Amino acid sequence: MNGAIARILIRYGVGAVIGIKAGEALAGNPDVVLVVAAVVGAATEYAYRVAKRKGWSL
Repeated sequence: MNGAIARILIRYGVGAVIGIKAGEALAGNPDVVLVVAAVVGAATEYAYRVAKRKGWSL
């Protein structure tokens, strides 16, 4: 699988899982869910850049 595709799938998969769990806990405040999903996406992108810089591959 292409590294970029794997990265995207992981980012959205984790975001969905965290989003669903956070959504159940914070159903009245969707802004919190949006922030949590954005943080997960940013962390995934950061990890990708670090891995690419170090020459890691899937």
